[in-house]
Amino acid sequence: MLVNKVQRTKYQAQTGYAKLHPMSRRLFCLALLLVGLTSCSNSLFKVKPVTELPPMPAAARSADAGGVTIRVAPLLTDEESQDLFEANLPLSGVLAVRVELVFQSGLPVETKRARFRLRDSQNQEWKLLSPKNAISRIMKSNGVTLYNPNSRKQFEQEFNAYAIDLKQPLSSNDPQRKGFLFFQTPDKGPAKSDLRLTLSVERLPQAASIQIN
Repeated sequence: MLVNKVQRTKYQAQTGYAKLHPMSRRLFCLALLLVGLTSCSNSLFKVKPVTELPPMPAAARSADAGGVTIRVAPLLTDEESQDLFEANLPLSGVLAVRVELVFQSGLPVETKRARFRLRDSQNQEWKLLSPKNAISRIMKSNGVTLYNPNSRKQFEQEFNAYAIDLKQPLSSNDPQRKGFLFFQTPDKGPAKSDLRLTLSVERLPQAASIQIN
């Protein structure tokens, strides 16, 4: 017992560890952890480049919103979600709805005022999430708590590229907007596949609704 204690003391003296105050030891360990985290600058999830997203499928449903055609793609399967985002979004309580707006005729149409609502067959409304809030839900569901801030920033940039941009009006010179809307399940739990979902759009020249599954 005495020999072991002497050997341990000798080792601590050689490494300088014994000289550290308990608080300093904790800070030292934290510093080592941060060094390990920052040594890797890859994205938190391997998001497929948005340029590799295939065209809107022929099975997409559409509706007229007064000079603007709205198209909605079939919902992503778990496998498709995993392939695009390296994360199962429905399991995280996040539903990605792929939407396309196409200008048809008339005056330019402001899209930034458009309001999208998603309701299920139980008349529950699903909350529309910003890409940033969708990312937070995904990270929480996957238990990601310690990460390199640069890795999160990269993930946000790659994920945001999939979100539909509605800032600029539609016109004959700029006739198309496409991307994803992200909705949160009413109970914040995994998305159920057996619910009928209807997407409604307001504050366009004409309101429209599309049953998407």
